[in-house]
Amino acid sequence: MTTPKWTKKERTKDWIKPPKHILKLVGRAISQYKMIKEGDKILLGLSGGKDSMALLVILKHFQRHSPVKFELAACTINPEIPGFDPSPLKDWVALLGNVAYFYESEDMVALADSHMVGNSFCSFCARQKRGKLYTVCRREGYNVLALAQHLDDLAESFIMSAFNAGELRTMKAHYLNNDKDVRIIRPLVRVRERDTRAFSQEAGLPVIEDNCPACYAKPQQRQRMKELLLAEEEHNSHLYSNLLTAMQPLIQDDNHDGLAALLEEASNNG
Repeated sequence: MTTPKWTKKERTKDWIKPPKHILKLVGRAISQYKMIKEGDKILLGLSGGKDSMALLVILKHFQRHSPVKFELAACTINPEIPGFDPSPLKDWVALLGNVAYFYESEDMVALADSHMVGNSFCSFCARQKRGKLYTVCRREGYNVLALAQHLDDLAESFIMSAFNAGELRTMKAHYLNNDKDVRIIRPLVRVRERDTRAFSQEAGLPVIEDNCPACYAKPQQRQRMKELLLAEEEHNSHLYSNLLTAMQPLIQDDNHDGLAALLEEASNNG
């Protein structure tokens, strides 16, 4: 097991620099979709999973080295599910230094008992967490919410939407929420899940495993899509790259400049 590198002695060193290939992919996504602007105040949804923890380290690196200056904070929503304790994240974020941290608690089970419509607790919980993150953004004055979905997530959502709803849909890379007061960005849209997993293990990130009983009991539709895509990738090494290209009109939303730049690049490389 990799020895965690989170000690006070190491705090002033650049000991958590992410791999160059991940930084390149994230930097390209930030540039293509114009995710970060001068003076932005970015709040990252920090669940304690490998992806959100990796993204916080990555954005911290860009904050130190980018000519575009922005503020960075993190927020954890504790759903108060028995057996799930994200409170160790408080000490970990403190070790990063200069990252404001908000820790919010909400009894999701009690909330679901009184307000949930339908039978998907996971969907209800996700919506409530997103709403809580919006509330923290507004209360604390953050105009951007960063989420940690990666390319695998987008591809799985794309296939699920096509298979189950007959629609071409997936997650957006950069868009404005319905109330038009918070921009949502997903800097990992070009990054594979295997890369965030490898980085989190190599860096010794103290990942908080999600052990919510509702997550284990739910239909494993997304897991089936994941397995289907990974199995197909064994026969087509360019699968995820091709899916990324196919999903561009869905990912880019109204960011026509970003799409134009991608198409121009593809034309020049062709």
